[in-house]
Amino acid sequence: MLPELHSILNLLEGGFSQLKILVVGDIMLDRYIHGEVERISPEAPVPVLRHAQRYERAGGAANVAMNLAGLGCNAVLAGFWGADPEQEEIKTLLDRAGVDTVGVVSSSLPTISKTRIVGRMQQLLRLDIESREAPPEVEMERLVERATSLVDKVHAVILSDYAKGALSQTLCRAVIEAATTKGIPVLADPKTPDLGKYSGATSVCPNLSELSLATGISSHQTEALLDAGQDLVTKHGIEFLTVTMSEKGIALLYPDRRYHSPARAREVFDVSGAGDTVIATLAACLAGELQVESAVDLANLAAGIVVGKMGTVPIAQHELIAALTPSTNLTVGEKILDRERVAKRVAEWRASGEKIVFTNGCFDLLHVGHITLLEDCRRFGSKLVLGLNADASVCRLKGPTRPIVGENERARVMAALASVDAVVLFAEDTPLELIRVLKPDVLVKGGDYTIDTVVGHEEVFAFGGRVEIVPTVEGFSTTNIVRKLMGIQEKEN
Repeated sequence: MLPELHSILNLLEGGFSQLKILVVGDIMLDRYIHGEVERISPEAPVPVLRHAQRYERAGGAANVAMNLAGLGCNAVLAGFWGADPEQEEIKTLLDRAGVDTVGVVSSSLPTISKTRIVGRMQQLLRLDIESREAPPEVEMERLVERATSLVDKVHAVILSDYAKGALSQTLCRAVIEAATTKGIPVLADPKTPDLGKYSGATSVCPNLSELSLATGISSHQTEALLDAGQDLVTKHGIEFLTVTMSEKGIALLYPDRRYHSPARAREVFDVSGAGDTVIATLAACLAGELQVESAVDLANLAAGIVVGKMGTVPIAQHELIAALTPSTNLTVGEKILDRERVAKRVAEWRASGEKIVFTNGCFDLLHVGHITLLEDCRRFGSKLVLGLNADASVCRLKGPTRPIVGENERARVMAALASVDAVVLFAEDTPLELIRVLKPDVLVKGGDYTIDTVVGHEEVFAFGGRVEIVPTVEGFSTTNIVRKLMGIQEKEN
């Protein structure tokens, strides 16, 4: 469990939307053509691909921006693109994700694109379209001006360097100095062996191969390579080095210490874009003022999710929330949510394929009947949301002597149960409005109800859900417990 889980969930469930992050770098279009290979060409010893599917993804710095948007941040992109169909395709993808392209300069050079030909999950060929010429000086000056002017309007900056010409030494220096003056983090993803290009950055984020080129030490000599990496931290005046090490996880290198975050991938299909996900998540977390170690752990978790997909695919909020919120991972306080937060979490769970179950009640004095009901609820889905009557609601329903236990204490007791994934208080007499907001897949009540008497059954049916009635445990109720206690008290008197 991540040590700052509560803060991380706060960011994922709304905090990131308050942050604006600038990405400066090489913008690309990643195109994928998938098909089936069934024979070898009679014209040459090459496979013949029968086309089945084609799709486009934002690549390079544009993919970093897409990852930020997927986390819920306000992403601003700066770089170059040409006046061609590839530019239109990237612009469409970015607009759809809500990425602001105000910093992008139209170039006389073509938009960089990579077309991957894939047969049965195996890449057969990659076709790159790009110019070997450097961007004209007037275009570079325009990009430096736009990028540095945007630094003052954001909470963090990412330099996404794919060595395609956008990130000159002059641009890197200008952006880093502007970010340092403002006191915001700036992170660089390097594609050059000379990390001095990024001197003064908060962090430089190489992989093992890139760190090997920068130090001259083989990537197979991990310990010696990381030692050399620590020397680079001091040499180039950066705060820490973030080294992505594939299946070995991520190493955080300070001049005098290290932190290792182990890999979290379940199954690796494609590592394309994983580094973009890491640096985007890391920058967002630092902008959100998380501890660096927590930021690295979350970035590691995000990378483990995206490498389980084919192609360049950005991370999404709902994937991280689903990974972070199994009930066994959460503290009691992290399960108790207000209506806005529970609606957000349910939406993220649903986007990740979870089936949402809802039940409600006063749960004044917890007893075996309650426990049985909640265990039965979990049989109908993967996430259980408990609507809990607030004190005023219980008083109106049960009388002036109730509740016996206050709403805050009842909420904490219910949230402590492993079967419950979220608790939300409601002040109304019925949970009807809450049901309309959450749209549960399954609405569950105890055996003293019929489907027609369950509040919200019509609404649940209307949006495709179902209602389940489960048997009650005879002889167990809060009322009976109260009567028994009163009887004991009378005998004592």
